Amino acid sequence: MAQRIVVDPITRIEGHLRIEADVTNGVINDAYSSGTMIRGIELIVKDRDPRDTWAFVARVCGVCTSIHGLAGVRVMENALDITIPPNAEQVRNLMLSALFIQDHIFHFYTLSAFDWVDVVSALKGDPKECAEIASKISSWPKNSEADFASMKEKLKRFVASGQLGFLSNGYWGHPAYKLSPSMNLMFVTHYFQCFEEMKDVVRIQTIFGGKNPHPNFLVGGMPCAININDPSALNLERLSWVANIIQRAQLFVSQVYLPDAELLMKSYKEWHKYGGGLTNYVAYGDFPMTGINDIASYKQVRGIVKNRDLSRIHPFDPTAMDGLQEFVNNSYYDYPQGKNVGLHPSVGETILNYTGPKPPYQYLDVDNPYSWIKTPRYQGMALESGPLARMIVGYAAGKEDVREAIDRSLRNADSPIESLFSTPGRILGRAVECSLVAEWSTDFYKSLLNNIKKGDYRMFNNEKWEPSTWPDVAAGYSLTEAPRGSLAHYAGIKNKVVSNYQMIMPTTWNGSPRDTNGNRSAYEESLIGTPVNDVNAPLEIMRTVHSFDPCLACAVHLYDDKGETLHRVNVIDGYDTEG
Repeated sequence: MAQRIVVDPITRIEGHLRIEADVTNGVINDAYSSGTMIRGIELIVKDRDPRDTWAFVARVCGVCTSIHGLAGVRVMENALDITIPPNAEQVRNLMLSALFIQDHIFHFYTLSAFDWVDVVSALKGDPKECAEIASKISSWPKNSEADFASMKEKLKRFVASGQLGFLSNGYWGHPAYKLSPSMNLMFVTHYFQCFEEMKDVVRIQTIFGGKNPHPNFLVGGMPCAININDPSALNLERLSWVANIIQRAQLFVSQVYLPDAELLMKSYKEWHKYGGGLTNYVAYGDFPMTGINDIASYKQVRGIVKNRDLSRIHPFDPTAMDGLQEFVNNSYYDYPQGKNVGLHPSVGETILNYTGPKPPYQYLDVDNPYSWIKTPRYQGMALESGPLARMIVGYAAGKEDVREAIDRSLRNADSPIESLFSTPGRILGRAVECSLVAEWSTDFYKSLLNNIKKGDYRMFNNEKWEPSTWPDVAAGYSLTEAPRGSLAHYAGIKNKVVSNYQMIMPTTWNGSPRDTNGNRSAYEESLIGTPVNDVNAPLEIMRTVHSFDPCLACAVHLYDDKGETLHRVNVIDGYDTEG
C-alpha cells in the first residue's frame, strides 16, 4: 500500500517548494513538485523603459541577483542590436565567475553537505585520524591535527551552550549516514573554514558593480570607468585586489571543495544508482571571450545531450517557435489559447489563475493544476538543467578542459562516468564546474588587463542609447547560465517601452509539474526508485532535491504553518492596493 510523504517547506533552499512522494515498500514510486509561490516580476516591468528593466528583474532573487541583472541588460542589447566593448564583456565574466564560485561552494557546505555529513557524529571524531584522512586527498594547510582538534572543542562548546542553531533540527543518527566520525569532523571543519576563506569572493562584484547583492549593470556596457591613476575609478590597486581574490578562491576550490566532493562521491557508492532522473540535458552556454554573438568562443558549451549519449550534442535554437515552449496545463496560470497549448516565451503570457485546493489542505490535488511553476519543454522534451547538465554537454562536445577535469575527478572518486547520472554525481559535477570557472577567471582577468595595456579603456557603447534611435517595435532574447542552470529572458519592445517580458528559470526547467503528456520534470523523475528508510525522516528526498539547489524566488503572498492566508497582494501599476 502506498503512503504519501509531504515535505513542505523544503528547507535549505531559496523560496518555497513542496514535495509529495508516494512510497510503496520503502521505495518512491511517484512524486510531485509544487512551487507554492508566485513571481510576477514579468507584470511589474511591463510599460517600463527597456534601459531600466534589468534593475527590476535583478530583484527576482536575493541569492543569484547579478545573473538576472546580466540577463536583463543582455536581452535589451539583443533587441536593440547593441554591441558592448570587450572590457565590459570581461568585467561581466569576472562578476559572473565570482557568483558561480561563491554559490557552488556555499551550496555544498551550507545547503547539501549535511544531508551526507552527520554533525553530531563529528563530536566523536579523532583529530589525528582526521588529519591523516585529509592529508591523503589534499595539501590544504589548514588540515592539521591542531585545526581539527580546535574545531572539535568549538563544537563541544557550541552544543554545551544549548543554542544549537542548525544542529537543533536534523536527521542526525539516520541510518543513511555512512561517514566515519573523523570524516564527519573533517567536513564540519571545512564548513566553518569556507565562510572565512570565501567571504571576499563577491567583492569582485562590488569592485566592478558598486555593491552586492544587486550590483549595477548598464545596457551597452558596465558603469565602471577605467583610470589606472584615479582612486575613485577602476585603478591598478583594485585590479590587483581582484587578482588576489581569484588566487585565494582557486586555492580553496582545488584543495578543499573539489577533494571533499570527490570523497563524498567515493564514500556513497550505493547512491550512484539513485537520483539520476531524466536522461536529456540542456545548456545554453556562457562566458563569451570574443562577444556574446560568437558562441564558439564561450567557455561553457551550448547544446542538448539526448539519452545520455556522450558522443554528440544537438543544437538548441532559442528562436524556433516550435522549440522552446512553456505549458500551463498543471500550473496556476491561463493562456488565451487554452490550458493545453505551449507558447514560445517571445509570445508567452503571465495570466494568474489559482485553481488549487483551499488552504489548509493535507495533499495536493494532482489531478488538477498543482504548482505556480510553468512547464518548459524543448521540442516536447523534458530536460535537466544545471551544473551537471553543463558538464555533460561540455563533455559530449569534446571540450578538452571539461573532459580532463571530469575524468580526473572520477578517478579520484574511484567511480565510472555512469555514476555522474546520480544524486552524488550531480554534486560532483557542480564541484568540477567550480574548479573550471575558478581557472577561467584568470583568463578573463588577463584578457581585461591586456586590453587596458593596449590603451583600450572603453567600458560603454552609447551609440544606441537614446530611444530616438530605436525601432518602434523590437524583440530580443538572452540565454545565460546561472549557477543553478540555464536562464532565458525574452523581451518585446513597442513604442519605446517594454510590451512583454518572460523568464524561464533553471528551477522552472527542473522543478516544474507534469506536461500535457504526463511526463515528469527533473525533480519528480529523479525521486522515482529512491529508497526511504523512515517516512517520518525522509532524508533521502532532501538529498536529491538539494542536489539541484532549488531556487523559487520572489513570493508576493504569505501563509502561516496551517496554510491560512495572512495577506493577499493585488498589484496595480506597481502598488499594493490592499496593504
